[in-house]
Amino acid sequence: MMYVLGVVMAGGRGERLYPLTQHRAKPAVPFGGRYRIIDFVLSNFVNSGILSIYVVTQFKAQSLLEHLDRGWRATDFLGDHFITPVPAQMRSGDDWYQGTADSVYQNLYLLERHKPTLVAVFGADHIYRMNIRQMIEEHRNKSAEVTVAAIPVKLEEASLRSTPTGALSGSRKNPKNPKRFPANLTMPWCPWATISSTTKC
Repeated sequence: MMYVLGVVMAGGRGERLYPLTQHRAKPAVPFGGRYRIIDFVLSNFVNSGILSIYVVTQFKAQSLLEHLDRGWRATDFLGDHFITPVPAQMRSGDDWYQGTADSVYQNLYLLERHKPTLVAVFGADHIYRMNIRQMIEEHRNKSAEVTVAAIPVKLEEASLRSTPTGALSGSRKNPKNPKRFPANLTMPWCPWATISSTTKC
């Protein structure tokens, strides 16, 4: 059976949402009453049958950790699976995470422990509903090494470019003079062997 391990990147400062992020990380910002922004990605994972999830945290994480403990106690409904926060631990030097790729790299030991078929790396700061199983099927049908979900947006918000067949042909982080790029909605699906060999090069 295919085993998918979820990794949620929840360490962002959320500077553009200040003052809402003055005392908490962006994924911990309240939304719709008692919910938090991170609840969207966690709900998408759980409703898609992905029940083993690491939540990588860094900045002002206390509010987020308390919310995960109160609202996502894995032992209550996930059986042998888990939703586990992973704080920054400086496992590969004296620096905090230097970005998304580095936060995955510094926690490779967790991925190695599980040896999943696929690793799903998603951000924790988007508000959307998604059937992730459809993305898994597309990934497998195309025998892709990496799959990225994206939606069309205005040019000034764009960060990715794709070919007519859907292959990723370029990316920019907050481009100053963008062409017609779709926005990056989630992070890649990676077969474990690929993410392992790529990040260890």
